[in-house]
Amino acid sequence: MTAFPSAAVETKGNVLVVDDESDIRESLEVLLGSEGYAVDLAQNAAEGLHKMESRGYDLVLLDLMMPDRSGMEVLQEVRQRDRETPIFMITAYGSVEAAVKALKYGANDYFSKPWDNEKLIIEIDRMIARRRLEYENTHLKRALKQRYSFPNIIGKSERMVKLLDVVSQVAPARSTILITGDTGTGKELVAKAIHANSPRGDRLFVAVNSGSLPPDLLESTLFGHVKGAFTSAVQSKKGYFEVADQGTIFFDEIGTLGAETQIKLLRVIQEKEFTPLGSTDPIRVDVRILAATNADLYQLVKDGKFREDLYYRLNVINIALPPLRERREDIPLLAEHFFTYYCRENNKYLDSAGRSVLHFQPEAMQVLMEHAWPGNVRELENVVERAVVLATDTSVPLDVLPDSLLQANGVRLNRGDGGPLPADASLFEIVNDYERRTILERLEQYSWSQTEAAESLHVPLSTLNQKIKRLDIKIRKKSDGA
Repeated sequence: MTAFPSAAVETKGNVLVVDDESDIRESLEVLLGSEGYAVDLAQNAAEGLHKMESRGYDLVLLDLMMPDRSGMEVLQEVRQRDRETPIFMITAYGSVEAAVKALKYGANDYFSKPWDNEKLIIEIDRMIARRRLEYENTHLKRALKQRYSFPNIIGKSERMVKLLDVVSQVAPARSTILITGDTGTGKELVAKAIHANSPRGDRLFVAVNSGSLPPDLLESTLFGHVKGAFTSAVQSKKGYFEVADQGTIFFDEIGTLGAETQIKLLRVIQEKEFTPLGSTDPIRVDVRILAATNADLYQLVKDGKFREDLYYRLNVINIALPPLRERREDIPLLAEHFFTYYCRENNKYLDSAGRSVLHFQPEAMQVLMEHAWPGNVRELENVVERAVVLATDTSVPLDVLPDSLLQANGVRLNRGDGGPLPADASLFEIVNDYERRTILERLEQYSWSQTEAAESLHVPLSTLNQKIKRLDIKIRKKSDGA
């Protein structure tokens, strides 16, 4: 029922007045309206309850004595489903005891007729301000917990906010989770966040790259073996499942598991036990299983390359990570994060708080925002690491970006000769060429005075100098007569 906050309505709040006396309703409507409140009126208990069910209010003024039902009954009914909305009781002189009783049933305050208008407004202002502050603090704490519980998952886009909501919901559960997404989207980071925010967070997180080991070695790695199980088994060895007991195992690229390993993994999920190679004694474990794949696992099932029963056991909850090209608004935030990380690693370009002072020039950031990012976040991380190593100033120019990235976006650098554009010029080159010619014309018009040229173009001198450097414009000396 609570209506916080309503940015679309320019009022101090929405107040409902429930009173059977028309003069009381009208006087409160005038008083509250003059103080900037939006006021709704109800002439009896039934109408008041209907309005409270139909919309949210920041505060309710409720008469204690009404012909159809008492305000006490209305208060109790409202408090059964809504403990949030502030309710002030309006009483007659002889009903103060009843008003005190109403406080025990959840009323926030009471006022006797006739009341002091100034005091009433002060208390309404104070109550609504307090409730709004409590509301904002609650949601701020939730947002902070969500944001900082996953410090390595960077993003403020709607897709990432929803993803973090899902992660925070599923982390405390025991359910198996399948994480899907393109290469480089951060599937292992999400798996680690789920583990860290689960009751198993203080236990081991064991990551297994399913495609990096041959099937026989993978089974030994997962389930362990006893001495003599095979030629080189000179001593018994625990497998990952036994080591990760009470913790989490993460299978990266689960679609590459061989048929035999799939059968054994299915048994562990179903029976919560496994048998080490060469042994006949099963070992019981409590391990949460998280799996990830960049392949279409269901298509592998249809192709007969992945067990259908294992697929459904793994895909209890699916978390699909969006590619970077579908959340471009996160690119500047990710770049800032990686700048700080690699500046710290290289101990360079840091401010007093240990944050990076590097930033991409607008033209460079424009290319990053328009790039398709086939390698996703991992590709962007590599670009930023390169920029940290090659940067010679806090402002990172276009020519520091990898040639492959520039070429993929139709950017050709170091033309700088002022000649005609090629027939296949990209939009970026056309814009740059127009900008270069315009700046040259203004510089010549003002006898190569950069200050005057900047003023005529309505840009700061520092911005003009950056563009002159980027566009490889050779500055001539100011003419003697200027």
